[in-house]
Amino acid sequence: MGHEPGELSLDHGEARRARKILLAITLPLLIGTLIGLAVLWPRGETPVGSQPNPIAGPNFSVATVVEVTGEVGEEIRAELQDGSGDVVPVQVAPEIMAGGIDPGDEIRVFFTASALGSGSPYVFVDFVRNVPLLLLGAVYALLVLAVARWRGLMAIVGLLLSLAVVVAFLVPALMAGGPPLPVTLVGASAMMFVAVYLAHGVSIRTTTALLGTFVGLAVTTLLAGWSTSAAELSGGSTDASIMLNTLLPGVGLRELLLCGIVIAGLGALNDVTITQASAVWELHAASPTTSRTRVFARAMRIGRDHIASTVYTLAFAYVGTALPTLMVVMLYDRSLASTLTAGRLPRRWCAPWSPPSGWCWRSLPPRRWPRCWCGRHPPGKVM
Repeated sequence: MGHEPGELSLDHGEARRARKILLAITLPLLIGTLIGLAVLWPRGETPVGSQPNPIAGPNFSVATVVEVTGEVGEEIRAELQDGSGDVVPVQVAPEIMAGGIDPGDEIRVFFTASALGSGSPYVFVDFVRNVPLLLLGAVYALLVLAVARWRGLMAIVGLLLSLAVVVAFLVPALMAGGPPLPVTLVGASAMMFVAVYLAHGVSIRTTTALLGTFVGLAVTTLLAGWSTSAAELSGGSTDASIMLNTLLPGVGLRELLLCGIVIAGLGALNDVTITQASAVWELHAASPTTSRTRVFARAMRIGRDHIASTVYTLAFAYVGTALPTLMVVMLYDRSLASTLTAGRLPRRWCAPWSPPSGWCWRSLPPRRWPRCWCGRHPPGKVM
């Protein structure tokens, strides 16, 4: 790998030692991940695709809204896209009407034969969102490519391969009754190896960040395991969990909740470690004569700002996604402590708090010294 702009010549002796040390740590992790994939990979029949599609069948159709009447029981009229060209009245729930439905919208409808004699047999099911979501994804990809160029392209490829790990290994293995935590840790490790090295290249800098991610992942897993047990979180308070308990009784919901917390923290955990590793390298590149101690102190200041910003970032993200839930629980006359520790909310607190604790651990002084030592050299190849 060539040097990036602003980097110094490599001190071959120390760089070789750094590569050997990092390789001695990283290679066993990679081999362990590959062995884990081979051992835990689901074999034979799995529950994937075992249930019929809930929105497919002869009674489901796609239609285009042609008129919004607002009449009770026949709120809209829509043209069926089954080739017949029939325009039929469709019943729509009041909350959907309040949210807005306009002529030209594509919707899914369900035909109920029993309602033929009493009203419209067609009932609104959902909107068809394929085109808007594809456009949003295309805009996102173009912006990433425009700003990050080749690195952005490789990051997108890494993202797609990581999602492939989730779809091909992680979820099927969990559904097949595999041990939840080992499956999740092996899947998370595979995702990190693929995503990090594709996006940032195989280098000393990237490898130190990756190892930092593994340390943070271990801390996150320990804290998530303790919090789900200490807070008596069953993981069975959502509709999806209740359905899983019925369809897949062999899957432990508490273990599944723990796995979800670990996976949820991966991206942001890697963001912190990559950013901090880059900060160490750039600080040294800007002032090559600066001692390791001063580079370390400056990197710690950057790390404190980074960690501080995640505190309110996660809080705002949670409030935004859980706003309806917060409004519902605040309808009741109960204390704030009782409100925040009852029902589904404790699960919400444990999910965003465990990963940041891993980030903070990764930013402690002993964790940053290896980056400062390796950061005395440009990011040469590890192998």
